Amino acid sequence: MRAALFGSWFWLGLGLLLLLAGDSVVVSAKRFLRCELARKLLDQHGFERSLLSNWICLLEHESDLDTSRIATNPNGSRNYGLFQINGRFCQEGRRGGICNAKCEDFLEENLREAATCAKRIQATDGFRHWAGWQRYCRNTQNLPNLKVICGI
Repeated sequence: MRAALFGSWFWLGLGLLLLLAGDSVVVSAKRFLRCELARKLLDQHGFERSLLSNWICLLEHESDLDTSRIATNPNGSRNYGLFQINGRFCQEGRRGGICNAKCEDFLEENLREAATCAKRIQATDGFRHWAGWQRYCRNTQNLPNLKVICGI
């Protein structure tokens, strides 16, 4: 009886997974650790050291350091990925928007498209684009001390 029940659940789960996968894009997503991400942003994506604590604070509050995060806003727009970049900066299914990027690319672990777009937004608008930064990181006393915590 147990084996038959398990088998039924297995096939139901597999069918559901295949159904969901049919309309989705395969993405390599990741939840980063704070210091791991700080080093990646600094070394691989050229983020300014002087702003790194702001970025880490922002990312902790916007996406919980998870690249797969998609949030729907009250106005119906969506925010994508680690940086929670709004859909006006990208387009679903093909390149477009202000950053000329696919929104799905903001969900990838490699961060290339997301980091480029996020730096562009910050260079033009500062951090005010992100509500998480406005609420939690604007006060410099709330920023993580990456020199002490991560040795950066």
